[in-house]
Order: sequence, then structure tokens, then C-alpha cells
Amino acid sequence: MPSTRDIRRRIKSVKSTAQITRAMQMVASSKMLKAQQGAINYRPFAAMASEVMDHLAAGTADYRHPLMEERPVRKRAVIIISTDRGLCGALNSNLFREASKYDTATTQFIAVGKKAAQFLARTRRKLVAEFTYHDRPTFGEAQAISKFAQGLFLKGEVDAVDVLYTRFINTLSQRPDKFALLPLGPAEAMRTAVREHAHAAPPSPEHQRIEFLFEPDPVTVMDRLVLYFIDFRVAQLLLEAKASEHSARMVAMKNATDNANQLVKNLTLEYNKLRQASITKELLEIASAAMALG
Repeated sequence: MPSTRDIRRRIKSVKSTAQITRAMQMVASSKMLKAQQGAINYRPFAAMASEVMDHLAAGTADYRHPLMEERPVRKRAVIIISTDRGLCGALNSNLFREASKYDTATTQFIAVGKKAAQFLARTRRKLVAEFTYHDRPTFGEAQAISKFAQGLFLKGEVDAVDVLYTRFINTLSQRPDKFALLPLGPAEAMRTAVREHAHAAPPSPEHQRIEFLFEPDPVTVMDRLVLYFIDFRVAQLLLEAKASEHSARMVAMKNATDNANQLVKNLTLEYNKLRQASITKELLEIASAAMALG
């Protein structure tokens, strides 16, 4: 049976752990709000891109781009957006379970985050590139990932590119999800995807009658807009993954803090019982000695 000294030491240790997990919970909560705000800040750009693409469609009905080319998928690249650190519950485990479903013989992997790189090395899957991103992902970080994936597709090294990430649903719920990044498919499908992600309504008939002039020409503008669309999508997925990470970590740290506080209560109760038993024993010894002397 542990002594009262051992229990006091354990109570002190658990209280220190609870302080740490509580602090991590507060930090994760603050970062989660910033990540959510970052995702919202991208929406005006998406809405404007959707509007421009709708007007471009009138003059580029037969528009084709190499990144829109659909071909039989013999080889595939998968971008895994994970975290750099742990202590976020089952967020990474659920993501890696989805990654394990891909055929290792025909799939190349791009790791975004240290945990993804560790998983790929541990399971001996083909890792072709590794990227990192900050707590507040930048558009430049998204462009670097996007350009590398585009290069694989344009060179014919892969026929499709998927992104595995964790979709942010709400603070208590995050779900691993897959997004087909390349090929883009028809222009209409791409415009619809931009509009949906921007939460923008289809243009009204009155708005469609407004004439726009594009310089130097609609096709050149469309060429640039297609590339921005891919970069933008990667940036959005990075922000979703980061918001999911901070949410999962906040919930995990809250649960850890609650468990630590409950453990302190249980240990305190056990300590009080031992202390009471010790006092009762001493009183009995004193009474017995007094009776013996009497």
C-alpha cells in the first residue's frame, strides 16, 4: 500500500500535468479561432474568382488546359496533410488509415507535415517530396505544394493527384476527407467548385448581361486563373487541416485536464483515508498505553 508521502508526491505531479494540459488547451483554442478566421478571409477572393470565371465562360466555351486533361489513371499522387506534433487525439491515425487504402505499387506520396513523413517512412511507402507549413499557412506555402503536384501531372509521371486532409466540421468533429485536385476536368465543373467553396450564389441573369473587357484576352486570363484556382484550393485545405488540428488538440487537452483533476480528487480522498486511519491508529495506541499504565 502506498504511503501518504507517495500519494502527496503523486498529487503534486498530477496537478503539474493538469496545469500544462490546461495551458495547451487555451493556446489551441486561440489558434483554432485564428485558423477559422484565416479560412473565412479567403472567401472574398474565391467569390471574385467565381464571378470572373462565369464571365470568361462566354468567350472561352471550348477552353482547354493541360491540367484539365482526363486520362486513364495508371499512377496516382496523394498529398497527405498531417500535423507536425501529436497530442491531438486520433486525428492523424484516422487520416493515415485512409492513406493505407491506396495501392503502394501505383501511388506516390507527398507529405505535408512531419507526422505524415514519419508514417510513410514507417510503412515504407514511396515518398517523393516533403513540405512543412506554419500555424497560419501562407499562400506561398500552398503554391510550393501545388506547383510540385502540377509538375508531376504535366510530366506524365502521374495521371491524377488527390489530397488527403482533415475536414473541419465543428469544434468537436473533424473528419478525414479526400479532394481530387488534378485533373481539373471541364471548365464548368471548375467554376462550380470555386463558387461552392466561396459560398457564392450563381450569377443572376441581370448580372450575366454585364459586359467585361479582358486584357490581353480571355484565354490568357483563363490560363492564369486556372493556376490560381489550384493554388487557392491547396491553401484552403491547409487552413481546414490546421483548424482541425487545433480543435482536436483543444478537445484532447480538455479531456486530459478533466481526467487529471478527477485523478487528483481520487488521490486526495485516498490520502485523507490513509491519514485518518493513521490518526485513529495512533489514538488507539495512546489509549491502550494509558489503560496499561492505569
